[in-house]
Amino acid sequence: MFENIRISFQSIWAHKLRSLLTMLGIIIGIAAIIAIVSTIKGTNETIKKNLIGSGTNTVTVRLAESGDYDYEPEYSGIPSGIPVYDYTMRDELAKIPHVEDASLYLIRTSINYVYNKTTPLQGGQLVGADIHYLNTCGYVMTGGRHFTEADYKNYRKVALLDKVAATSLFEDKNPIGGTIEIKGEPFVVVGTFEESTAFEPVINSIEEYYEYAYERENSSGTVIIPDVDWNIIIAYDEPYNAKLLAASTDDMKSVGKAAQELMNQAVTNKEIKYSAKDISETAAETEELSSTTNKQLIWIASISLLVGGIGVMNIMLVSVTERTREIGLKKAIGARKNRILAQFLTEAAVLTSFGGIIGTIAGIAMAEIIARISNVPVAISIPAVIIAILFSMLIGIIFGFIPAVQAANLDPIVALRHE
Repeated sequence: MFENIRISFQSIWAHKLRSLLTMLGIIIGIAAIIAIVSTIKGTNETIKKNLIGSGTNTVTVRLAESGDYDYEPEYSGIPSGIPVYDYTMRDELAKIPHVEDASLYLIRTSINYVYNKTTPLQGGQLVGADIHYLNTCGYVMTGGRHFTEADYKNYRKVALLDKVAATSLFEDKNPIGGTIEIKGEPFVVVGTFEESTAFEPVINSIEEYYEYAYERENSSGTVIIPDVDWNIIIAYDEPYNAKLLAASTDDMKSVGKAAQELMNQAVTNKEIKYSAKDISETAAETEELSSTTNKQLIWIASISLLVGGIGVMNIMLVSVTERTREIGLKKAIGARKNRILAQFLTEAAVLTSFGGIIGTIAGIAMAEIIARISNVPVAISIPAVIIAILFSMLIGIIFGFIPAVQAANLDPIVALRHE
């Protein structure tokens, strides 16, 4: 084997220009595929990072009409056939495999009835939550205290504010101990919170920077109160929503499906049912769309490999013709067919593998150039690099087989007479 490889390198070096031109199709094809795969991987990782953001692995289960639109009791009323669950359901949700914590909550969005004296919180959201809500959502306290069991037991009218809500209602003052009004009911602010991981999206252009800055400036804030106080504000019972903290991002889909099935067991409404939503699904759908488009480009790039393979077959046929006397001499002194076959297959494989290595280096360089010129993120895929080199070797074996068989089947007497 090593002797065949040495002879292969000697043959390639003896015909440097011809070998380079033969490898050109392989080089172009492998380089294009490596560049495309790197771009796909980089784009998908950026999508996942931007969409999943804080990495809290939280799955939301909410009532939805026809599985698509969140049901809003504030506008549509309380739907029939939907049970109002209690904390027993939270305990059942927490027992689902790969669930680290679970929470039941109620929510109103785009509210306009939270005030600090005459200062309103415009367009924010109000959440009525159980004691597990902050941990499940990946929030941490930044000031004051969390809700206590006594708050729930005694129906204390207390509230937590995120940074945006605190700034909107209290400006630069400390909100802890302050009083806000929710639909005219006074609530004492006992704490402030924020996400446990400060998430900054990947920003690749000045336009994206200004867009993100605008979104941050116009975020309206969140106010959380104990769910036992919800009837003080809303004045009627309504179905809970649920949030579940999965052990990892990979567990989010299975956790959401199990929670959805559990909460729908007692639902008799045919139009409105609980539906699990997690951002990893959005990321996966976006990644799939990106990958589908780029797979077509990979198939187009693969045409270069086919052309390169045909070139390898052509040059190996020429090599067999040029070395007919050499083959005849080897067979005359006892070389067997399998030895001749192995020699020419090795030469073809070495030729295309060498082209695959050059193509891989060129593809990585091309990916970096694309990243710098067009601000498209790239991530080099090591498995793709290994597969590309092995695939180029396979091309050499496949397209070099016919010339190798032709060489192995030469009649030694006829070969020695060849001019």
